Amino acid sequence: MFVSERMSRPVITVTPETPVHDALAMFKRERIRRAPVMQNGKLIGIVSASDLMNASPSPVTSLSVWEMNYLISKVTVKQVMSKKVITVDVTTPIEEAARIMADKKLGGLPVMRAGKLAGIITETDLFKTFLELMGARTKAMRVTAEVDDKPGTLARITKAVAEAGGNFVSFGQFIGDDPSSRILTFKVAGIKKEEIKKILSKFVKKFWDIRQS
Repeated sequence: MFVSERMSRPVITVTPETPVHDALAMFKRERIRRAPVMQNGKLIGIVSASDLMNASPSPVTSLSVWEMNYLISKVTVKQVMSKKVITVDVTTPIEEAARIMADKKLGGLPVMRAGKLAGIITETDLFKTFLELMGARTKAMRVTAEVDDKPGTLARITKAVAEAGGNFVSFGQFIGDDPSSRILTFKVAGIKKEEIKKILSKFVKKFWDIRQS
């Protein structure tokens, strides 16, 4: 799966000359937390809601409301935006974008196509993708189990489920505390709880949880 399949588009953008007050109002209206900054069709920065909020006077200031409004009206996006923008291409794998965001502690990345802004991938987009990968919106038997990290283990598990008439809704593999094992979390339709235990007991070191979800 590539970023282009899950990015948000069309992209809501601002210009460097946009007053902070107007940008904040737009963020609230459009329910967004960040926006690319565009000038003459080129990406020159990115601004977040926190950047805009930090540009506002402190609530304990001694300035009058008129003085505060005047000061805010003079501050533009250019003065608070981040100029060093990390971007990804439309062909970037979705997990690579997630890794960059996690490592760099970013809430979103502009997505480029042939040097032009094509979309933006955000935390919300990744959360939605995670829900799909884990089959969160589909009712089925959810299994979490610990297995040996050996070649052929997954093949034997999927074969056993298929032969029992089960259908995988989702399948995820995670690293546990023990480097010699893996934690599997998957959802299966068409098989009951006791049957799952029976057909997979020979391949599983430990069942952590089995439930209808």
